Amino acid sequence: MNTNIAQIITVFIIILASVILHELSHGFVAYWLGDHTAKDAGRLTFNPLKHIDPYMSILVPVVLYLLNAPVFGGAKPVPVNYHNLKWHEWGMALVAAAGPLTNFLIALIAFLIGYFSGILFDIGSFGYFIVTEIVFINLGFMIFNLIPVPPLDGSRILYAIAPDSVRVFLNKFEPYGIIVVYALILIFGQVFQSFMGNGINGIWHFFWYLVGY
Repeated sequence: MNTNIAQIITVFIIILASVILHELSHGFVAYWLGDHTAKDAGRLTFNPLKHIDPYMSILVPVVLYLLNAPVFGGAKPVPVNYHNLKWHEWGMALVAAAGPLTNFLIALIAFLIGYFSGILFDIGSFGYFIVTEIVFINLGFMIFNLIPVPPLDGSRILYAIAPDSVRVFLNKFEPYGIIVVYALILIFGQVFQSFMGNGINGIWHFFWYLVGY
């Protein structure tokens, strides 16, 4: 198989696995906190068709990869009724945080496996490519989803700690949030990529610091 084709297929698989685990973590934490909405909607499944958003899960991250830009994206939001959750808005914040935290843990575990196995010292190998793509893609998903713009996870976390005036604004802004996200990507693409790239590189260096480098 041509190396470029193998790399593209590998990246596609990593993207799918990452968004699925991200959304599943939302659903399972919501279920644990008393809300069965995601379960009833059939979202507590590893079936990618239940989670994929054609634009944000496939087109955007794959195109960004092909352009050699920081990869970010998302999936269809898991339905959650925060009125059913323990601690309500704080429960919702926990549900929201579960997705980015899952991506962070995937990135950290992949890094540690790569480091202790020696793969990260075999620069140029296919193993090195796989490990670094798992790390970078998941860090990209984490940072992107923590942006405090509805319906991204960061807005749910902000809602729990924000004053009532901000909560009112977020509620009114919610129906238009995804349009704003798309507009930010399209209009401020270079700035967005720079922001993402700096965040990913910062955490990448932090991982090396953790192992003594």
